[in-house]
Amino acid sequence: MIFLRKFLVLLVISVAAVAAGPMRVHADSAAMMLAVDPEPVVAITPAGERRFSVEIADDAAEQSAGLMFRLSLADDHGMLFVFRDTRPVSFWMKNTPLPLDLVFIGENGKVAAILPGKPFSLSMISPGMPVRFVLEVKSGIAARNGIVPGTVMRHPVIDQVSGVQ
Repeated sequence: MIFLRKFLVLLVISVAAVAAGPMRVHADSAAMMLAVDPEPVVAITPAGERRFSVEIADDAAEQSAGLMFRLSLADDHGMLFVFRDTRPVSFWMKNTPLPLDLVFIGENGKVAAILPGKPFSLSMISPGMPVRFVLEVKSGIAARNGIVPGTVMRHPVIDQVSGVQ
């Protein structure tokens, strides 16, 4: 009788888990953590320079993982995606619990567009124009720091492409 009772309890728990649907993993241990680049990304705004420490995602594996599974992000930190060439790009927020600002940057180092990333969304996020870089920061940070389309963004990899010395 005790065995049957334990079996029924386990069966009810299993059925409830299946009915609830797949669980989303929210573990920081699953998050990819890249080394912080020694040089910050600098946004040149009318109110002055705004600096962001960044992890640089410059290969396909790093770009695919991005900020997935991150539970927190400092206001002055982000991830800079560096593409080999200027091209149309699309992002999604699969497995990303943080709302983000996606700052799309052209090869000239100027912000082309800023679009929101909604947690766990599978919708494609694209500016509809070719870009060379994307800076992901916490949602609302771009507006709070005066970053708008046309803002000049500086970093050694951006400067190298844009020809700024």
